[in-house]
Amino acid sequence: MDLAMNTASQRNKIHPHKFMLWVGLGSIIMMFAGLTSAYIVKSNQPKWITFDMPVLFWYSTAVILVSSLTMQMALKEFKGRNMRKYRNLVAVTLAMGTLFIVLQFLGFSHVWKSGITLQGAGAAPFMYVIFGLHALHILGGIIALLVIFLQAFNSRKRSYNQVPIEVVTTYWHFVDILWIYLFLFFLWIQ
Repeated sequence: MDLAMNTASQRNKIHPHKFMLWVGLGSIIMMFAGLTSAYIVKSNQPKWITFDMPVLFWYSTAVILVSSLTMQMALKEFKGRNMRKYRNLVAVTLAMGTLFIVLQFLGFSHVWKSGITLQGAGAAPFMYVIFGLHALHILGGIIALLVIFLQAFNSRKRSYNQVPIEVVTTYWHFVDILWIYLFLFFLWIQ
């Protein structure tokens, strides 16, 4: 009886890696909530300068949305132990994450060339900091994707532990949702 209760108790506990992920995501949410709140407060100051959202940000939004779908499909294929499809879908997600960063860089280059730099009052310094921090989080996701991608080719170690894949998938969906929030925030608030 005690063994059955202990086993049921173990099933109801969250995996430590997933718990740490959720703690980290909570911290990231608080950071971006603080930054966007500061943006709203500062936007009421005189001489506040806004900017037009580069069209490349619309494309990067589409890319990150599709990459979230490919990552979810990769998780499904991993759970079904279809490693060939899993590897392909992770590779596509990895490529799309990289494309997202490239499109962001090109979009910000366009903004910079139009004279909206880090100096002076207005939305630009906030935009560069907030979007730059998001890009760092995407880069972290790309590194995690690269790790699980390379592990899928490790013939010496065949593990079907889905926890790391679930953690990376959850994180990837999170940075996707975070981008949508930031994109809509800058689109509508300024």
